[in-house]
Amino acid sequence: MLLRPLTALLLAGVIAACAPTDSADPTDPPPSPPASQLPAGFVHLRDLAPSVVQDIRYAGSHNFMGRPIAGYQAGECVLTRPAAQALAAADAEFRRQGLTLQIFDCYRPQRAVDDFAAWAQDLGQTQMRAEFYPRVDKRVLFDAGYIARRSGHSRGSTVDLTLRPIDAPPLPRWNATQPLADCAGPDRYQDGSLDFGTGYDCFDEKSHHGAAGITPTATRNRALLAEVLSRHGFKPYAQEWWHYTLREEPFTDEYFDFPVE
Repeated sequence: MLLRPLTALLLAGVIAACAPTDSADPTDPPPSPPASQLPAGFVHLRDLAPSVVQDIRYAGSHNFMGRPIAGYQAGECVLTRPAAQALAAADAEFRRQGLTLQIFDCYRPQRAVDDFAAWAQDLGQTQMRAEFYPRVDKRVLFDAGYIARRSGHSRGSTVDLTLRPIDAPPLPRWNATQPLADCAGPDRYQDGSLDFGTGYDCFDEKSHHGAAGITPTATRNRALLAEVLSRHGFKPYAQEWWHYTLREEPFTDEYFDFPVE
């Protein structure tokens, strides 16, 4: 007498276990991958401005050291939330002019800054000199302000960037076998961005704001970048046309060292 009710109960349990649930609905989108954890107050720029082109040079080998830099585990722009919001607003303004931002560097771990400093003191490492500092002796990089033991980037509200047309081709793929060209010369590396007079991280006087010897087009592009970014709360660094810091940065004296990922 007990077998029939027990069998029915077990059968009902099997049916219930096999029945589809809402989460198993094949029309549902796949679950999002877990986001990497960032310290409070920091965000990935792609979450606020996914259309901005990210060309994070220190995650690869096309930079003045010729190799990936310590602390860059991914080519991602990480910023404080206020800096990312201001940058997203600036990009929206540029896009109305047919342009968009191209980002070279954002938050920079202190370990990367230490890596820069160690490299600058090793006078034997000059494999990228022909492109990035053909007229500058490595021994003066600290005094000239191109390398420092502390960087505003490590506070999370400084960004290195340029402008490119919205309809520009995808970023070119750089490889170590191609010849190096003077970053301030007419045949310098072309990354699809507008003419700003020099390439990124060019240790040269032509990289300074107000520099002589650059084309009128480059002068206008620098002025446009400065005008729009200033309107959105950023201030320039006199020696590097690509370098801007949020005026009201939330961390004014704290230098972070979490990795970029």
